Amino acid sequence: MAFARGAGILLHPTSLPGGHGIGDMGREAYRFVDFLTEAGFTLWQVLPLGPTGAANSPYQSLSSFAGNTLLISLEKLSELGLLTPPDMVGASFRNDTVEFDKVGVFKEEMLRKAYANFVDGKGESAFQEGYATFVKEEAGWLDDFALFVALKKDNGGAAWFQWRDSDLINHKADALDKARVELADEVGFQSFCQYAFFSQWRALRKYANDRKVRLMGDVPIYVAHDSADCWAAPGIFKLDEKGNTTSAAGVPPDYFSATGQLWGNPIYRWDVLKQDGYAWWIERIRKTLEMVDLLRIDHFRGFAQFWEVPAGESTAINGKWIDGPGDDFFKALHKALGELPIIAEDLGIITDDVLALRERNNLPGMKILQFAFCDGAEMYLPHTYDRNCVVYTATHDTDTTRGRYG
Repeated sequence: MAFARGAGILLHPTSLPGGHGIGDMGREAYRFVDFLTEAGFTLWQVLPLGPTGAANSPYQSLSSFAGNTLLISLEKLSELGLLTPPDMVGASFRNDTVEFDKVGVFKEEMLRKAYANFVDGKGESAFQEGYATFVKEEAGWLDDFALFVALKKDNGGAAWFQWRDSDLINHKADALDKARVELADEVGFQSFCQYAFFSQWRALRKYANDRKVRLMGDVPIYVAHDSADCWAAPGIFKLDEKGNTTSAAGVPPDYFSATGQLWGNPIYRWDVLKQDGYAWWIERIRKTLEMVDLLRIDHFRGFAQFWEVPAGESTAINGKWIDGPGDDFFKALHKALGELPIIAEDLGIITDDVLALRERNNLPGMKILQFAFCDGAEMYLPHTYDRNCVVYTATHDTDTTRGRYG
């Protein structure tokens, strides 16, 4: 897909100023859009927006479809009549870093107050009336996600493959129906939180689009093992009968690490995904594009070849390259979704087959100015760039240019 030339800023909403310990979708997010407009920028890129799991990483999300409720603006809920200013008093936070554990406890307490008021019929009528429509339209992922989080809490936060009831681990219909009744209030709360998140995000996106600012999202190629994705659709991942991974994703040893990187994410069963035309992936991309105008796919090379490490390894050294789905996958995406507003993260050890896959599908790659001045990285020198690329001064995996050279 051809992209109009423009400039933007990569900034995750968590990094915005905020009065409750973390950046959110409130007033400062709108001020940031105004700043972008005034400065002549037309893109705002964010990292994944899903609920974070291990190490609070957006690349280890509890769901590929849900939103991170820590980003919900309490002030916006107050404007709807679901919270009052006194509700939000009593917690103090550092302003130079996010204290995720502390913020999580506070935000959950506030969201539960807002939910109780919502259940009592308080709040603006339009917001009340929109809930039923949201739950119906998003049922394909929301039903499983809300129950997944409720069950995770009921099991003391344990990973789904360690839950007490094997029937729930194995997604047995009777056990799920019983759990939905027993945990109905918690399921309702989780659904409400997702409704609040998406209502606020859609309003923020409209505000940005109305000012000619497009939002760029981010799709990690892999999902977390402890996620609603794996729990609800274990057949598309390389898992054993107990839900444990039989192999894990990573990258081989390189100049960054002598032992490679062992990420631990489960590997896809691409042969199984192919049987229904990659329906899960198509829905994942479709839903992401309902939130953003264009998106970056992280670790694009995994669609050409991916590094698979046997279960039980402590490093990525003993992995091997396995062929990915290649062009067949992107043909399915094109057929279902039309032109793809996708940017390929093609950094790292990139071979000719990866570049050819990207070029055949007309996907822009990434160029990093900081890399241009490293030995053996001449392809990042500006005079070598082709037109179909996105140029960054740095990435979320590196220091800023000011931090590096300042």
